[in-house]
Amino acid sequence: MTDSFARLTEQFLVHIGVERGLATATVKAYESDIAKYVDWLESRGIGEPDAIRTQDVEDYVAALDAAGESPRSKARRLASLHEFHRFALAQHIVSDDVSASVKAPKGASTLPDVLNIDEVARLLDAVAPPETAAGTDAGAVDPIQLRDKALLEFMYATGCRVSEAAGANLDDIDLDEHVARLMGKGSKQRLVPVGGYACEALTRYLNMGRGELERRTTAKTPERRALFLNKRGRRISRQSIWEVVRQAGEKAGITRPLHPHTLRHSFATHLIQGGADVRTVQELLGHASVTTTQIYTHVSPEHLIEAYLMAHPRAK
Repeated sequence: MTDSFARLTEQFLVHIGVERGLATATVKAYESDIAKYVDWLESRGIGEPDAIRTQDVEDYVAALDAAGESPRSKARRLASLHEFHRFALAQHIVSDDVSASVKAPKGASTLPDVLNIDEVARLLDAVAPPETAAGTDAGAVDPIQLRDKALLEFMYATGCRVSEAAGANLDDIDLDEHVARLMGKGSKQRLVPVGGYACEALTRYLNMGRGELERRTTAKTPERRALFLNKRGRRISRQSIWEVVRQAGEKAGITRPLHPHTLRHSFATHLIQGGADVRTVQELLGHASVTTTQIYTHVSPEHLIEAYLMAHPRAK
């Protein structure tokens, strides 16, 4: 990478990571996208930011298409380039944003993968630990089962991101008030309700599971803050949450691949289908723009027909 591109890239990453406060994973994604873009530019003999032309950006998008990139992936990479070029213009490093007129490829917006309500119930039941009768030794219940049940109930109840679940602390949860504080993108906090089933699962985990996991730690200082712990008594990782979801899907007999965001998608879709307005769901999800939330307003043909028959005065 030439010195000019290296300096601009470093400044851009500091800007989005420090000044805008974007999450580490988001900054890494930007870094990867920009590095690939710059490598491609330099392979064409372009070594300075102000030497880039609109045609170069269009050719890069075409190269992504030729490489078999999905429309969604191309759209994300182009969004990174737009941010990069806008930053260069704002810093007076270039005199024009040559990427401004380059649009995302058609078909980039796809409906999210969601579970229906029955599938969610099967998933949550698949990790349910056995009921503990009054007076039963808490040690008879596997703390990992208690954690997994509480974790998945919490994720579906709040629609949180996997990073928000992993980063949740004990003092972020108020089980008496049935609310949780989530730390979203850009370190923005929001309060979300926690349903009764999730509160029950969290109570069982906190009373009979978390303490046992904390005692398993080999660290000099026990993990006192994290809500969800791994089997070694440390804060659970995003990768571990992915594995919990995957294994639960297998136990539930759900054949298609699952990921933590599936629960978030399902949370939003079920709220919309249940009558919640888009603005409310936007707030619960922590989306900066309502346009991001509107992807969840898709409904099945059956829901459309039912709504029409019930609402149209001449449907009969």
